[in-house]
Amino acid sequence: MPGLMSAPDDTSSNETSPQAAERIDPALLLPIVIAPSAILKAKAKPVGPGDEDTVRALAPKMLATMYKAPGIGLAAPQVNVGLRMVVVDIQKAGSPGPLVMINPEVVSVSQELNTYEEGCLSLPEQFAEVTRPAVVTVRYQDLSGKKEQLTADGLLATCIQHEIDHLNGVLFVDHLSALKRNMIMRKLAKEQKRKD
Repeated sequence: MPGLMSAPDDTSSNETSPQAAERIDPALLLPIVIAPSAILKAKAKPVGPGDEDTVRALAPKMLATMYKAPGIGLAAPQVNVGLRMVVVDIQKAGSPGPLVMINPEVVSVSQELNTYEEGCLSLPEQFAEVTRPAVVTVRYQDLSGKKEQLTADGLLATCIQHEIDHLNGVLFVDHLSALKRNMIMRKLAKEQKRKD
């Protein structure tokens, strides 16, 4: 399911748009980590000095991987990189295009709530309704290091919160009751075993 920061011009113009998903260079694609995995439960470290080249190289690969999956958001831990970085594109008319967020942090949320059926590329084919704040304001850096702030609502707000959760070692199933969470994780394990 549903990360964020303005994508650099070269990212939005290369083969990472949803329309170009079928033409994505396979060399850009990264393996997606499937739960349960230790990196999905660990807190990602902030992107700092010295990480610039890593995140610039990672952004187009994460976007390509997200589009190919297909998905609308992806966090760096989902591609086995323990840095605070997410990409998002809810692919709806009138919404921002591909977004990349470095070190995103929630600065405020609304009291009003929304419920969406969420899924996750790290929990393939598993879905559940999750209730989250309807509006979220997030502060983050773009790939050039510029500080940005975004207020989002609807699906974009849900997506951003879902991806920031990944940076804190939280999966969407962690918002469910223990019974529902265990049922989903058992079902996922059974399906993964069948694929192996």
